[in-house]
Amino acid sequence: MTRTTRASAAAGNRAVELERAPSETALGQANGHSQPDIPAILYGLQAMSNGDFSVRLPGDWTGIEGKIADTFNDIVAANQRMAEELKRVGHVVGKEGKTRERAKFDQSRGAWGEMEVSINTLVDDLLRPTTEVTRAIAAVQQGDLRQTVRLDVDGRPLEGEFLRSARIVNTMIQQLGVFTSEVTRVAREVGTEGKLGGQAQVPGVAGVWKDLTDSVNVMANNLTAQVRNIAEVTIPSPAATSRARSPWTCAAKFCG
Repeated sequence: MTRTTRASAAAGNRAVELERAPSETALGQANGHSQPDIPAILYGLQAMSNGDFSVRLPGDWTGIEGKIADTFNDIVAANQRMAEELKRVGHVVGKEGKTRERAKFDQSRGAWGEMEVSINTLVDDLLRPTTEVTRAIAAVQQGDLRQTVRLDVDGRPLEGEFLRSARIVNTMIQQLGVFTSEVTRVAREVGTEGKLGGQAQVPGVAGVWKDLTDSVNVMANNLTAQVRNIAEVTIPSPAATSRARSPWTCAAKFCG
């Protein structure tokens, strides 16, 4: 007889023995002890594994079976409350913009408490760079171009997309500051000090920034040209002044 044939025969004999043998529950009841309902527990575990946190084991079990059911139900209920709390926080913070909301789990022991801390720390870490960007932009709105986005949070340097966003905002504020300074300088030199021909110099600009810089320079050139044209018309040349004052010219008029 081959090994496979012997294994099959043994399995068949075992199946016959299981059919003839009384169940564990029946044995437990016969001996006065309650034994777990293994199929029911397996069904509950499989349902929880599939994300169904509404599953519960019967609450009327007694003895060790009842303790298993109560413990299982407590674990599933804790997972259900945690899932509902995460959904609530995600909606309130992410959709409604209530950035001060935080997750609160009923269980605070061991890993349950660590999960709560981890979730709330994640929310804090996501919101701090956003808050910092808002602060810097609000300062720009008030005309304060000295404020920039900090590149660290609680002593930890920003990384990844947080660092990239912070640098973009800081570059924007820096360019706006340079542009404002140059426009102010050109306006003062041309309009107040009379230094014609002034031009705004904003290095590294492109797009709208370059268009604005070019517009300021065109305006300064036009103003310079107009002032010089007025000067040429209103101020007589030295030759014309000399002819106007010559007595020979006056005598020639009377002689005519």
